[in-house]
Amino acid sequence: MTVVAVFADPPRPGLVLSDLAETSPLTEAEAAEFYAAMLKDAFLAAVRSGGELLVNYRPDDLLPDEFVTDEPAAAAVRALAADTLGDLSDVRVEKQVGSTFDARAGNTVSHLLGTEGEQSVAVVRGNAPFLTRTLVDSAAMKLRSAPVVLGPSMSGRCYYAAFSEPIDFTESFTHPEIETLAAHGHDAGLDVDFVPMQPTVETGEDLLTVLPMLHARREAGRIVPKHTAKFVAELGLRVVEDGEPTVVRN
Repeated sequence: MTVVAVFADPPRPGLVLSDLAETSPLTEAEAAEFYAAMLKDAFLAAVRSGGELLVNYRPDDLLPDEFVTDEPAAAAVRALAADTLGDLSDVRVEKQVGSTFDARAGNTVSHLLGTEGEQSVAVVRGNAPFLTRTLVDSAAMKLRSAPVVLGPSMSGRCYYAAFSEPIDFTESFTHPEIETLAAHGHDAGLDVDFVPMQPTVETGEDLLTVLPMLHARREAGRIVPKHTAKFVAELGLRVVEDGEPTVVRN
């Protein structure tokens, strides 16, 4: 069984998806809502798979001072998970440890594999709206023969990084992430495999890919990420041709 560690920040305006707010029609508050919707869909993909969800939140002492509020980060993320899943009695909710994302991811993976004896661990940022239980389960199958399984995304990103053996996580998520992670796996003497490419959302340009995919799936009667689709519908986000592809809203 793979532990799917979804790395979650409290969905606060300016803290999450700040680049999206600067490069799209979304405000900082709306970008934070978009982040929360995608996180919810990541939680659902994990619990519907054959894996085990770990909600791995960034605690207050690791947040920039301006984003620390009266509501603890743990409470904000736990409330988001509870709103998605209801009963959290079977869901692990634990804080991240480390000063950088590389360190936090490495600490989580190394602790679960080495100290707790888990078979495999996946690192998920929660900004890949088309992550599904099928992808999680496919990665778990590949981990039986390759100790590192990666999910490539646009611009050299990685939306899913799973390990059955640890690597050197120092600067392992340095851009381009997918290439760097694969190189670290190779340097550790491990086989590396991949699951299909999926888009992630960080900037307005990413919406030029994500929105048409989402609308196309809905038109075709295929499964869509429930919470992300609801957010997009409420704001009326879509891509139009105005000399060049442009994101617009109602």
